[in-house]
Amino acid sequence: MFNRPIRFLRGLGHRVIDQIWRLGRASRFFLSTLRLSGESFRRLHLTIRELYFTGVMSLIIILVSGLFVGMVLGLQGYNTLQKYGSSDAIGVLVALALVRELGPVVTALLFAGRAGTAITAEIGLMKATEQLSAMEMMAVNPIARVVAPRFWAGVISMPLLAALFSMVGVFGGYLVAVPVIGVDDGAFWSQMQSSVDFREDIVNGVVKSCVFGVVCTIIALFEGYDAPPTAEGVSRATTRTVVNSSLAVLGLDFILTSFMIS
Repeated sequence: MFNRPIRFLRGLGHRVIDQIWRLGRASRFFLSTLRLSGESFRRLHLTIRELYFTGVMSLIIILVSGLFVGMVLGLQGYNTLQKYGSSDAIGVLVALALVRELGPVVTALLFAGRAGTAITAEIGLMKATEQLSAMEMMAVNPIARVVAPRFWAGVISMPLLAALFSMVGVFGGYLVAVPVIGVDDGAFWSQMQSSVDFREDIVNGVVKSCVFGVVCTIIALFEGYDAPPTAEGVSRATTRTVVNSSLAVLGLDFILTSFMIS
């Protein structure tokens, strides 16, 4: 009668302990990546190659998503502001929503889905085919040679992608508000320029995107490096990358926003 609750508690305790061990391994992995990052700067071509893979190859989905998000914000914002006689403030609504929240958050989610999964799968396959073990046998540290360049490429590319997302989103809002709906062109840009603050809005958005870049990239790298060397293990690690990165981005967004507002 009492065996089932005892087994449940025992299984729950094992899961909690395993997650604590994984968190500890991830922390050590992150510190080792920072400590061995000099290799990625001494061999700059490695980081530049990964920048192309994680940043340039993600431009299409970032730009297209930003354009349509801005257009939807323009339609929804005008429909709401028109009820209160403030339709000329549509530019302010689009710019603040993109720069403060949607730009960093949506970019991080798209980055995790496109670049993060690719990084996890690549490193997981390198482990499954024993390429990482071969590096260790040749006295080459795989964290310095494989992980660190990808880490800094993700950290550098995330703020740039978020800025492009916000810029294209504002342009999409302009396309809907001015040529289609008929909002005054001067009112759209002038109210945006007077209401968007560099320190309170733009810098805070850049800080968010930098934090999201660190978190999404290190999660993708750790899941690939820690994946079991099997096809099933790599596939599960790729799934965990998307889930953990998305949850971490949304949770950190709330924490960072609460600190910035207070």
